[in-house]
Amino acid sequence: MMNKVTVLGSLNVDTILKVQRLPKPGETLQIISKQNAGGGKGANQGIAAARSNAQTSFIGKIGKDENGKMMCEVLRSAGIDITNVTTASSGTGQAFILLQKNGENSILVYGGANQELTAADVQKAKNKIVNSDFLVTQFETPLECAIEGFKIAKNAGVATILNPAPAKKIPTELMQNVDLITPNETEAELLTGIKVIDEKTQCLAAEKLLEFGAKNVIITLGSKGAFYQTKNERGFVPALRVDAVDTTAAGDTFLGVLSSQLDKDFSNIKEAIKFANKASALAVQKLGAIPSIPSYKEIKRSL
Repeated sequence: MMNKVTVLGSLNVDTILKVQRLPKPGETLQIISKQNAGGGKGANQGIAAARSNAQTSFIGKIGKDENGKMMCEVLRSAGIDITNVTTASSGTGQAFILLQKNGENSILVYGGANQELTAADVQKAKNKIVNSDFLVTQFETPLECAIEGFKIAKNAGVATILNPAPAKKIPTELMQNVDLITPNETEAELLTGIKVIDEKTQCLAAEKLLEFGAKNVIITLGSKGAFYQTKNERGFVPALRVDAVDTTAAGDTFLGVLSSQLDKDFSNIKEAIKFANKASALAVQKLGAIPSIPSYKEIKRSL
């Protein structure tokens, strides 16, 4: 049985600027290459879920512009239901990615239409949410949307996944409806005040997030792997060692693929993380966000 995943989130067009290194203040550097691609944490996660065989729907906003048309086409071509992608008066969101030769990236984001998404838009998508297995969201759309979406989901027995990125203070009314929270180590520190550097601090940060109200925790640790804690177990799943070309969508690929594989009771969390780790390892070996997200077949082939 394939999972039904609804993603509530951001739609951006990414401009990827490849540079030798980041410029110092006042310094001018040449750009090695420039390309445009579909992106946004929401879109990346939705496409990762869809490419891993989840029946995927999207709730989001675009501008009445060419970038908006491009993003609709990107979602549609991945087989994602875009009934609840509506237009806003602002331009479609954009991200400018400074990709260094060593594979590290720095990102500047223009929220645009993403910031016009409202709780009323989420309410209009209620039927889609209640018929899902998972509702996934991040913080690139207004907080009120996440609160409304998770409330609808929990009342209908739909499992919720919160990717708290970019990190911000999470209100209790949202946290009490979170079934799984998935910060990276930087976000975990910002949320808990605990610097995540080893197994002990991973456990402490996870415990703190459980105290705040989340039911399950995965802390992603980049090239090291992922730490997880549920009410029944905790553990660490190491990442695969690969030469990274572009880490832009690694975390989003992990999350989207994870949502496509997880059981609603999280009983297979370790196996789902292993599968999602494989997907991330494949994604970082290619340039761009959406273009680098692997298909289910590609992930299976690499196992």
